[in-house]
Amino acid sequence: MKNKVLKIHQEDNVIVALSDLKAGEVISWDGVDYVLLENINAKHKFAMQDFQEGDLVKMYGVVIGKAVKTISKGQAITTQNVKHQTEDTLIKDSKIQWQVPEVSQWKDKTFLGYHRKDGKVGTANYWIVIPLVFCENRNILTIQKILEKELGYDTGTSYQIDVQNLIKAYQNGKSTEEILSVEVLEEKNLSKQKRIFPNVDGIKFLTHQGGCGGTRQDAEALCALLAGYINNPNVAGATVLSLGCQNAQISMLKKYLELFSPDIAKPVFFLEQQKSLSEKEFIAEAVKKTFVGLVEANKVSRQPAPLSKLVLGLECGGSDGFSGISANPTLGYASDLLVALGGTAVLAEFPELNGVERELVSRCITEASAEKFMQLMNAYNQRAKAVGSGFEMNPSPGNIKDGLITDAMKSAGAAKKGGTSPITDVLDYTEQITKSGLNLLCTPGNDVESTTALAGSGVNLIVFTTGLGTPTGNPIVPTIKMSSNTHLYKKMNDIIDFDAGTVITGEDSIESRGADLLDFIIRVASGEITPKAVQLKQDDFIPWKRGVSL
Repeated sequence: MKNKVLKIHQEDNVIVALSDLKAGEVISWDGVDYVLLENINAKHKFAMQDFQEGDLVKMYGVVIGKAVKTISKGQAITTQNVKHQTEDTLIKDSKIQWQVPEVSQWKDKTFLGYHRKDGKVGTANYWIVIPLVFCENRNILTIQKILEKELGYDTGTSYQIDVQNLIKAYQNGKSTEEILSVEVLEEKNLSKQKRIFPNVDGIKFLTHQGGCGGTRQDAEALCALLAGYINNPNVAGATVLSLGCQNAQISMLKKYLELFSPDIAKPVFFLEQQKSLSEKEFIAEAVKKTFVGLVEANKVSRQPAPLSKLVLGLECGGSDGFSGISANPTLGYASDLLVALGGTAVLAEFPELNGVERELVSRCITEASAEKFMQLMNAYNQRAKAVGSGFEMNPSPGNIKDGLITDAMKSAGAAKKGGTSPITDVLDYTEQITKSGLNLLCTPGNDVESTTALAGSGVNLIVFTTGLGTPTGNPIVPTIKMSSNTHLYKKMNDIIDFDAGTVITGEDSIESRGADLLDFIIRVASGEITPKAVQLKQDDFIPWKRGVSL
């Protein structure tokens, strides 16, 4: 490692430890010596000056907290001496200055995608089977058992757990300790079954706990989300199961489909169980219509498409103190490259933009977008405060343990995923992406609720940064996992695809690693690389109820 510490921005008054530092150690930065007054763990920060109670703490060049007690130069910044604090935002501060990155090496590059009749291009080709209400979940899973194996999509995972070894140990009278020592993990080299429909990447069976029993607004939001999934370019068509009496009616879903895609050319089949002769007849009809839909979906094959057709979702989860230094800026640079090539990037997780509103407002190309962003942020934060959980309560125990001690600090690092390009549009939950460039999408910070929303608004690829390791993905959008540190990449290599930890060690710059990431994204979009989340069937789907979720 070239450096043991890092000062991120010239206006900062804290320094980040890149490795574990010991009390009494003398750290030099820009000709100034700092004597550490206590141990500073890697990813955590120490004071560059003496702070009095009420003094503002800056990192990434923005206010990320204020001192609640005296902090001495060389002392650790912790939850005991610093609390969340942000700067006021003024719409009139808006100004756009963007240094467009050099993209000539990608100018003529294409990816192999699935072209839809509306002009969008998918990075995958899925059929989805979805319920309008939780009462249909069991039928969805029954259809899954019927179809996946027969059609060649039941590929499983790369390992099995041999429960028979445990049964034998129990039946032979083994003790608890002996049972716990039994070997059960069995590695298997599972070859793909021959697919009946080779151009269809899979059938995805979504389940959820909504559709009835909640507010009418929840039903509307669910139908809008499901319409967005059907409208997503990675989806060839859908089978929709309805019970019949629930709040989320077929007519409500059709209303949003008409709004999002008036001339939708995809096959969509609607089935209502309360109109069927029996459950078995209902399931048989769903299977037949799904099969017919797959025949149509299989007629589309991958063809070259310009990189401007990529719509990239920007996500983070299980963040650590390195996320905002390595993985997120790396993704931000790749995002800038894509935007410069005419593509689209979407930054979500509004609770994790708390504290960087001033910067984001200044990047909005219209005053209307800036005002919409602040209105959505303020309304969301007020709903959270009404139940005693404002944005400042967003950092998780894992975040705090690994150096992200305030929401503003976490947000300043999380926003780096959005790079530096102008913001062309601001979208509320389930609104569809229609403008190229960087978009802001209102979602919770919750990983799965956010990725679910990104797919519902139309992204065709997601890059998910993590510092602690998060085993999640999306059913219809390939999700690339990127680690903020090499230790995590090596430890959890079975779920992580790309390592940004070389930025921390000094082996790579943010720019060089960001360029590598864009090349990786293109290969995933073309189907040349299958991300680990897809291999492991991490098909997580959680609709957001518009109450409070951070």
